[in-house]
Amino acid sequence: MSYIIPLIFITVILLSVFRKQDPYSLFIQGSSSALSLMMKVFPYLVTIMVAVEVFRISGVSAVVADFLSPAMNFFGIPKELTELILIRPLSGAGSLAVLENIFITYGADSHIGRAASVVYGSSETIFYISAVYFSQTKVKKLGLAIPIALVSTFVGSIVGVYFVGII
Repeated sequence: MSYIIPLIFITVILLSVFRKQDPYSLFIQGSSSALSLMMKVFPYLVTIMVAVEVFRISGVSAVVADFLSPAMNFFGIPKELTELILIRPLSGAGSLAVLENIFITYGADSHIGRAASVVYGSSETIFYISAVYFSQTKVKKLGLAIPIALVSTFVGSIVGVYFVGII
């Protein structure tokens, strides 16, 4: 496995030489465009991260999770995973803190710990990814992208928890 990155690197260099392009200049050009992207997206990302941390640390996420837990239980999701499912689309770091708390409280090898691992590993920080990718697209009609991603993540969580339960 350790040879994959060098292999990709060598392949890119060989392709650029084959196409008679300067790989160093192309790398610098790509790096500068990535830097300008980060400068555009950074304020939005900081805002999302701060809001999620305030939501989590203030205890509001726990209150919302307690409120939604009967509905989640209807779908077969234990109450203990509700906060993780709420935070995961918003923040990777916040959801990692929730996952760590689940491991400390219930243990990593418990049913709750294993189900939390599946939920965490099979979902994505939808709003972070959306902020980065959609900021660079010229597509105007993105109205359904986030709701579809959220529904897909929720369905994936239901299926993942179900399969952890039968294993």
